[in-house]
Parts: sequence; C-alpha cells; structure tokens
Amino acid sequence: MVAVTAASCFGTSALAHARHHHGGGRHYAGATPHVIQCVAFVQAASDIALHGNAVNWWEKAKGVYARGTAPEVGSVLNFRAISRMRLGHVALVTSIVDSRTIQIDQSHWNANGISRDVSVIDVSPSNDWSAVRVEIGHRGTFGSIYPTFGFIYPRPDSSGEIITARSDTPTRVASAFRPVTHASGTEVAEAPALTPEFSTTSLLGDDAPNRSLR
Repeated sequence: MVAVTAASCFGTSALAHARHHHGGGRHYAGATPHVIQCVAFVQAASDIALHGNAVNWWEKAKGVYARGTAPEVGSVLNFRAISRMRLGHVALVTSIVDSRTIQIDQSHWNANGISRDVSVIDVSPSNDWSAVRVEIGHRGTFGSIYPTFGFIYPRPDSSGEIITARSDTPTRVASAFRPVTHASGTEVAEAPALTPEFSTTSLLGDDAPNRSLR
C-alpha cells in the first residue's frame, strides 16, 4: 500500500484569506502552494454555484439544483465524507464512457493539482453510482471504494426529487482552468468499507479542518 496524504476540499470562506489574483489566472497561497482546492476548481469549471466544504454540497443543492444517481456531462460528482476524507470531494463529469464508466476533471485529489480525464467506475450493486473507484495515474488501475451522494446537475431543482434517468443530450462544460499545469499523477488512498457513518447530513462547517488521507 502506498501511503499518501491529501489536503482538504474546503470552501471559499476558508480560502478567502489565502486567495491572490495574478492577471487572468488564480493562485492560492497556503500550506500547499499552487494547488487549487476541489471546490474552487469546480466552482470555476462548472455552471454550479455552491459554496462551502464539498461534503455539504449535496444538502446545499437541495431545492436549488437538480440531483440524481445518473451521470451527465457537466454534472458534479459529490463524494461523501469518510474518516480519512472528512470534507468530502467534488469533481466535474466530462465524459460518459458507458453505463459503469465516466471521466472527470478534478483538483486536489491526493493533494495534487488539476487532473483531467480521470476514469471513475461505478461499483455499486444497483448501478446507482453510490460507490465508485477512481483511476490511479491514468494507468488503467483503480483505487479503493469511495462512497458518493450522487450527481448535482447544472439546472434548477424543479421537483425536489432525486433523478434516476440520464439526460439524452448532455453538454460538455468548458473549463476555466485549462491553462493550469496538469498533475503528474492521481493516487488514491485506501478507504474503509461502506458503513453507516456515511450519512446525508454533515455536521462539519465551512471552515472545518483539512482532511488527511493516509
């Protein structure tokens, strides 16, 4: 097992003191320089304007953005919190390969920078994307199982229901961060098996401590 450490996907309120603008781009100062948090990346790369820690996005999207269990290009895959990833994670869906495979763009996974076209496979028994494995370094191998809430779609929540049907006409979302240097690789830490600790409501605030995966 490779020991890895990942910094948090904390929200904009925790980032405010460390944000600097340089021309048309963005740089975030702090313990891990030049690494854009997953929340900040998805906010800029998608049409979803939520704030706060990634673990709280699912509840914050309720009544604002449609949510569901089927991937769409341009939607946000929202990871649940676990003991070693206490602030959760968010990533932008960029491609649907088949019913069990998608590709995502993400940032700050394993404390790395932006990673693009990372494959994610659905390993849930019901094909509802509630449990996934993330590709390691574009090598065709996958890490441990991570639980997710599902997908947040960039359109209003008109029904309040969780959508299960996939859109027939997804539209790719252009990323505002294309000029940023890619991460050298995407490593996945070992995660515990699914347990009842993965509730839909988090008690973490927007300024919760950094997560640490080992």
